[in-house]
Amino acid sequence: GARRHSVREVRRTVRMALWAAFLFSLPAMLILWHSEAILLALGQDPELSRSSAQFMRAVQWAMFPTLAIVVLRYFVAALGRPGVALAVTLVAILVNLLGNWALIYGHFGLPRLELVGSGIASTITYTFGALVLAAIIQFHGNFRRTYVFGHLFRPDWKRLGEIVRIGTPIAFTLAFEVTVFSAAVYLMGLIDRTSVAAHAIALQIAAITFMVPLGISQATTIRVGLAYGARDHRGIAYAGQASLILGIGFMGLTALVMWLFPDLVLSIYVDVHDAKNAALVGFALQFLVVAAAFQLFDGAQAVAAGVLRGLQDTRIPMIIAVCGYWIGGYGTAIYLGFWTPLAGVGVWIGLAVGLTIVAALLLARWRMRARLGLLPA
Repeated sequence: GARRHSVREVRRTVRMALWAAFLFSLPAMLILWHSEAILLALGQDPELSRSSAQFMRAVQWAMFPTLAIVVLRYFVAALGRPGVALAVTLVAILVNLLGNWALIYGHFGLPRLELVGSGIASTITYTFGALVLAAIIQFHGNFRRTYVFGHLFRPDWKRLGEIVRIGTPIAFTLAFEVTVFSAAVYLMGLIDRTSVAAHAIALQIAAITFMVPLGISQATTIRVGLAYGARDHRGIAYAGQASLILGIGFMGLTALVMWLFPDLVLSIYVDVHDAKNAALVGFALQFLVVAAAFQLFDGAQAVAAGVLRGLQDTRIPMIIAVCGYWIGGYGTAIYLGFWTPLAGVGVWIGLAVGLTIVAALLLARWRMRARLGLLPA
């Protein structure tokens, strides 16, 4: 944004992002290598722990290629070519299907490796995806001028520090959001098994609709970031407002579909007319009503977080996330789920409360961006 034709800054950022991915991969792979001991310490079944460890040791080598794909995907998206990453992903899906079919069941003269074969196929797939994406960036005309792999092994500690400083709060923010929904499964498990199944279906539906505002959020970070670098206050405002309208507007439409046609939505996953599924469908319908209610807030918080990241504002949103999701949301879920007759519906209301708190605080911070000193001088 500050120097639109400067490729050196782009190259430094991508190079150090790849360094950060590699440096993170080393301890992560070490942990995965000892997954059997970790699972046994958590009280898991010994045979299951052994099988899981064999799979982990096969798939752990995909850690760096996976993170490299993330880095390069954001790079091509920042240059306005997200379709390149999508095309590579679609091809990688086919490679993964073929690899799993061959290595799990022993086709094409390969040994039958079953679970381990699936891990090897995943490693091959992610390595393939990373290499293909890197080759496109290296040789395609739209990206070649940036020469992002030049001086790949030259350290730039200042830029690496900036990436870690901005990126670490983003990682924790995403972790707080994802884990609160995962933790809700344990609350459902304390209620009954039918609630767990209904929760899984409703959560899957909500997760699918969330992909659109999530994509808008990532695009927003790029557009706001460009305006931030150019010190264009009006551009920041326009990019943020347009993204919020798109994200919230789309989630408003999905909320209407969930309210008006819940049976149709659920029928994708389960036969709603089968008497055996009556209890499951009943719970899922109740959860879906709450999910429809928090669609707007879910879209708002996702896009608002992306807007603030474009302003390099990540630390305070992280604090908002932990307080909103875990103190406000999860606390409410526990109270309503176990201290009132609401049970599973109470847990979902708690999740909605957490999303509402986070969305409200992030939007307030966006509106107060000038007063809080978030805009470039």
